[in-house]
Amino acid sequence: MKVLRVDHIGIAVKSIEDSKKLYSDILGLLHAGSETVAEQKVTTAFFPVGDTEIELLESTAPDGPIGKYIEKKGEGIQHIAFRVDNIEKALEELKAKGVKLIDETPRKGAGGAKIAFLHPKSTFGVLVELSERE
Repeated sequence: MKVLRVDHIGIAVKSIEDSKKLYSDILGLLHAGSETVAEQKVTTAFFPVGDTEIELLESTAPDGPIGKYIEKKGEGIQHIAFRVDNIEKALEELKAKGVKLIDETPRKGAGGAKIAFLHPKSTFGVLVELSERE
């Protein structure tokens, strides 16, 4: 497995519109676009910062993963994503090393990326996402 870089940092927010004021108006970051991923009950907004991005995550349903996260922990950093060269190979390697996986196989994420999450019980409490983009 080869980790290429930090792909993005996911931040759970109640409102992308309200949060954009900080990232765009105050910090001066460019809003590169938003996308709704219906399967994950989330709308995302991306703000590039060098070779990585800040990803704001707003739940589209109270029972979605982000809605549940905010209800339990409040707004804030929800995950860190690492770009990998081959996500299927990375998942096989991690599983062989005893890492608990949330996703045994990749699923579709925002921007057409293939993504998979590692369980926080295997990553010292941090939700880690793997991301592969073509």
